[in-house]
Amino acid sequence: MPELPEVEALRAFLAGRLDGRRIARVQPVAISVLKTYEPPLDSLEGRAFTGVSRYGKFLALEAGELQLVTHLARAGWLRWQDSLPSTPPRPGKGPLALRLRLAEPEGAGFDLTEAGTQKRLAVYVVRDPHDVPGIARLGPDPLGDGFSAELFRGLLRGERRRLKGVLRDQRVIAGIGNAYSDEILHAARMSPFKIADTLSEEQADALYEAVGTTLRDAVERSHGVAAGRLKAEKKSGLRVHGRTGEACPVCGDTVREVSFSDSSLQYCPTCQTGGKPLADRRLSRLLK
Repeated sequence: MPELPEVEALRAFLAGRLDGRRIARVQPVAISVLKTYEPPLDSLEGRAFTGVSRYGKFLALEAGELQLVTHLARAGWLRWQDSLPSTPPRPGKGPLALRLRLAEPEGAGFDLTEAGTQKRLAVYVVRDPHDVPGIARLGPDPLGDGFSAELFRGLLRGERRRLKGVLRDQRVIAGIGNAYSDEILHAARMSPFKIADTLSEEQADALYEAVGTTLRDAVERSHGVAAGRLKAEKKSGLRVHGRTGEACPVCGDTVREVSFSDSSLQYCPTCQTGGKPLADRRLSRLLK
């Protein structure tokens, strides 16, 4: 799933390619992708892009008073092409969900694609991005100017959930998903099962530092990387997530995994849990 660093990199990538360019056509291919009907999708056609913004994991393409907002969900991606196929896309069982073609340069634009059978990629046409329910519910951005250690401690206060679930909750903090929550907890040397409200002020500040450092480093690694290479760049920079059975780059212990019904987390026992393996409860509700 694209998380804050990848969506921020996509934002910067598109900002340099879309500013001032007019939309020739927007074609939905998957019937499930469009979540709004007013304003209609074709009302974007003929308009020029005026900016690109990010809200957590949401990407907002601004075209005057209208915005094309997308959430790439778990298996979605944006694929830029300097020369899109000239033949119109046809609905089918393939990964293509939506195609946007620019008026100039002729043929350039991008496809939104989604792998797998669970179709969760979402597209909205709105006048205000906060009209999108997922954006309206977002917590503060961890790379925003106002995201202070004091604010972060306040977010953890009273949270009786485990740290992994709190970090992933978009209503608490916007933009962190499964991968970077693993990386943040490893950097902070904390168990994903630790209850958020039990952290001391010193521990909360250490976790705050890990949030900022991990995300800023990931954004920096992704800066200037073409959209098509961002997934590979993300994977190359991860220390524990997706590396079950490999050696921890900090202590050399074996990275372990806890599996759930539809996802998993990775951690280092030596760095994070005092050497004690966590119970692998496949039906745990930790991530819900």
